[in-house]
Amino acid sequence: MPEPILAATGLSKFYPSGDRRIEVLRGIDLAVAAGESVAIRGESGSGKSTLLHLLAGLDTPDAGRIAWAGRPALPAEARATFLGMVFQSFYLIPELDTLDNVLMAARILRPPGAAERARAAELLARVGLAERATHLPAQLSGGERQRTAIARALVNRPRLLLADEPTGNLDEKTGDAVIALLLGLCAEMQTALVLVTHNAAHAQKTGRQLFLHEGKFSHVPT
Repeated sequence: MPEPILAATGLSKFYPSGDRRIEVLRGIDLAVAAGESVAIRGESGSGKSTLLHLLAGLDTPDAGRIAWAGRPALPAEARATFLGMVFQSFYLIPELDTLDNVLMAARILRPPGAAERARAAELLARVGLAERATHLPAQLSGGERQRTAIARALVNRPRLLLADEPTGNLDEKTGDAVIALLLGLCAEMQTALVLVTHNAAHAQKTGRQLFLHEGKFSHVPT
């Protein structure tokens, strides 16, 4: 079997609360293959975002281990080309236009040149924003801002994309369009996708669905 693009074993995370210890995650195991799409659902407070932060290396587990393509750690440059992230909030820089916001991810590696600018322009065209490249975030709709964030997450051709409630700030119609775009681009680029969502219909569009309940994966509710 090929090495998983992402592998988590026995992940646990707790937070102190007075004299108590709140267990958010309890022994999570997860393996994601290259190019696979996986949805993670769960009730509010079930630990979905905490898990995604651990998988991204933004936080450290209290127990267990994570491997990215078989490696327990990635230097900053390698991480920038391995992993992309899309959040519920768009986190665009208000003073930069759409094209330069997409290029911010490329700046982690080097000052963007002609090739990086061409890549960013190509992605903006793919997400339907070619004519909005010089617009500031304040001039974009919520759906356009999230599409900009998707282009930014993909500009470095990552092997893995983590998306945390990417439609949480969007209306139903716009959210459906954003999910279709996200899944389509990841499938085309063979980028593995882990999608955290509360939306059952969106989850069902992925290749595999998991449900997080009381810090553990359980059967997906029907």
